[in-house]
Amino acid sequence: MTTPPPTADDLQALAEAVNLAEIEALGRARLDRNALEYYASGANDGHTLRANREDLATLRLRPRMLVDVSHIDTSAEVLGLPLDFPVGIAPSAFHGLAHADAERATARAAAAAGSVMTLSTFSNTPIEEVGQAAAGRLWFQLYLLRDRELSRAVIARAEASGARALVFTVDAPYLGRREANERHHFALPPHLSAPHVVSRAELAQVETDTGSQLTHYFQNLVDKAFTWNDLGWLRAQTRLPIVLKGILTAEDAELAVQHGCHVWVSNHGGRQLDTAVSAVAALPEVADAVAGRAEVYLDGGVTRGTDVLKAVALGARAVFLGRAALWGLAAGGEAGVRQTLELLRAEVRLALALSGKQNLRQVGRDLLMR
Repeated sequence: MTTPPPTADDLQALAEAVNLAEIEALGRARLDRNALEYYASGANDGHTLRANREDLATLRLRPRMLVDVSHIDTSAEVLGLPLDFPVGIAPSAFHGLAHADAERATARAAAAAGSVMTLSTFSNTPIEEVGQAAAGRLWFQLYLLRDRELSRAVIARAEASGARALVFTVDAPYLGRREANERHHFALPPHLSAPHVVSRAELAQVETDTGSQLTHYFQNLVDKAFTWNDLGWLRAQTRLPIVLKGILTAEDAELAVQHGCHVWVSNHGGRQLDTAVSAVAALPEVADAVAGRAEVYLDGGVTRGTDVLKAVALGARAVFLGRAALWGLAAGGEAGVRQTLELLRAEVRLALALSGKQNLRQVGRDLLMR
C-alpha cells in the first residue's frame, strides 16, 4: 500500500505541532500497519527501545544563572561540515513507505535546515538522486555485503554522488528479531525496491509467506565473517572518513580509533540485541575511551532539545534522528522533516539559554548531575 499524499488538513495539523511527540502522532496516523510496524518495532520485548528514551529522561541538568544569554550560538561541525545545530538524520531504510518523495524529501529538508542526512544502503531512492537533493550535506551508510564487488561499486557511487563520509554499520551481521514484522510478514509494496542492492524483480522472488521479507533477504546479503582485521580492505576502497556505527563499549571504541575510524554510539534504535545498554548510557565510557582522538556521535531516543544537550555534555559531537525524521516524513513529506528539525533546533537554543550556556563549546559534564 502507498501512503497517500498529505491533505491540506494534514499539513495544517503539522504546522500547529509544537513538539516531536505531536509530529510522531500525526505520522503514525498516516501509515498502514506494514509501514508503521516496520518503523516502530524494536527487538523482542523492546527493553532497549524504551531504555533509549527513558535513560535520556532520567539524566538531570545543573543550570547556571546570571549568565549573559542574549546571544546563543547553536552551531556545530561534523568532519569539517558546519551544521546549524548538532543534529543530523540517521540512516533508516525505506523512506518510500512514508512518502512518495522518499529519501529525496528527507535530504532536501536536512539541507534546508543546515543539517546532514545519512542515506541507508536500503534506500528506496538511488544515491545519485539523493546526492542532488542533499546539496553537499550527505553521508552514506554501508552494510558490508558478501559480494565485495557490489560493495565496492556502491561505495564508488556514494563518493561520486557527493557523500562526505562512509558510515559502516557494525551491529547487524544478522537482523534482530522484530516480532511484529515476523508475525505480519513485513514486505515492501510492489512499487518499491532497494536499488543499491536488489531490483524489484529480485525482491519479488524473496519469500513472504513466512516471517519478514527483509529478514529472509538480509540473511544471505551481509558478510557475517567481517572483523576488525578486514577494515583495511574497507579503507582501501575509499578516500572518505569512515564512521563505525553501532559501538557500545570502551573496548570497541578503542579499536575503532586504532583503525582510524570515528565512532557512532548506537544500538540500532533498539532493533538488534534486546536488553543491550542504551545509547546514552554507553556514551560516557565510549567518549572517555576515544579521548578526543576521533569524533563521537549518538543516535537513539532523542526527541527533545535537552536530549541533545545531554548527549553533547557526555561527549557526542552531534546526535542523529532515526524514527523522529520518519514520523515527520510521514506527517508531511519534506515539510514534516523540516518542521521536526526546526522544532528541535529551537529547543536546543532554549535549553542552552536556560542552562546558562552561550554555545555548545561551553557544554560539558558539569551540566549534568553526578
